[in-house]
Amino acid sequence: MTTTVPEYDTWSGLWWQRRGPFSTLRWIARARAEHIPPAARADAVLLDVACGGGLLHPFIAGKGYRHVGVDVSTKSAEVALRHGVDEVVIADINDIPLDDACADVVVAGHCLEHVERPLDVVAECCRLLRPGGTLIIDTIADTLLARLAVITLGENIPVTWAAPKGTHDHRLFIAPRTLADACAAHGVPVDVFGLVPSTRDLIAWSLRRGDDVRMRRARSTGILYGVSGVKPVP
Repeated sequence: MTTTVPEYDTWSGLWWQRRGPFSTLRWIARARAEHIPPAARADAVLLDVACGGGLLHPFIAGKGYRHVGVDVSTKSAEVALRHGVDEVVIADINDIPLDDACADVVVAGHCLEHVERPLDVVAECCRLLRPGGTLIIDTIADTLLARLAVITLGENIPVTWAAPKGTHDHRLFIAPRTLADACAAHGVPVDVFGLVPSTRDLIAWSLRRGDDVRMRRARSTGILYGVSGVKPVP
């Protein structure tokens, strides 16, 4: 299954709940922002594909970009605008109505696992990126371990920050090599890295003794992972 517009609209009020079901997406957004360099020019654009409620914005606000989101949900877009995103384009992320090479940075955070044609989204991200620009994509690996962690546990543990039941479909998870090859095929060579939560932070968070959880890079790409790379200049 894929997540539908009505579901995203229903969930739009949950994006910024401090201990709500999208808490982990905020942790990952912070890690994503660490791969984003400061803007190299005054009118630089960061395109945030599937921006949701704008969770990335606080972590890139001082880097000098015009933060433009793309999302299918009008209600989520309204939330993103209230939280500092400069503009949101309402569109299907498989077919984004923007010009080629319009963005200095393109990020696509945890959206590939929610669409039936994830490689089409990858192609769009690469198309929209300027030569010399940075591409960052993170998602869920196509492994049994990821299925157990993200669905069996992640959607069923009795905590306020569990993902809404039915959010994920393991058939849409994508292997790291498949994603890296797709990026390269569309002109952007990338490095692959794993993402894991700090064990200490996660324990403190679970015991309500911490305010946030840092994600760190890891060799293992068996559950959460990302890719990043720069589009070559001709």
